[in-house]
Amino acid sequence: YTSKDAKGNEYIINALEGEIDYSKPEIIFLTEVKALIKLNNSEKITITSDYGKYNSDNFDTIFSKNVIINYLDNKITGEYLDFSFKRNSMIISKNVVYTNLENILKADVIEINIETKDTKIFMYEKEKKVNVKSK
Repeated sequence: YTSKDAKGNEYIINALEGEIDYSKPEIIFLTEVKALIKLNNSEKITITSDYGKYNSDNFDTIFSKNVIINYLDNKITGEYLDFSFKRNSMIISKNVVYTNLENILKADVIEINIETKDTKIFMYEKEKKVNVKSK
């Protein structure tokens, strides 16, 4: 599937297999998912996962199991990613590991605003801390 939003962002999603939810035909369940996001005034983002749930009406996609996000020299892995153009956000959770050229970071959740690139990194439990290591 290829789509563009009103702002000109392009979203290309490929899968080995897709199955339409007949009770909600805008929902497509995917396996072996590869997505390419081309944002205006930004670098490309690639996402891969074992499974996905794609909404063809608003392009929102849930990626699950073995999620890998690559952006410039940044790599984020986790088990669940909620990607939404409508909310302008990517929320990755469950066993999240963020690596770049200098650091390795472990957290419960990373939330990124797609438009501004503002990022929130946090743990679910207040007594647990985000773990950051220099390479």
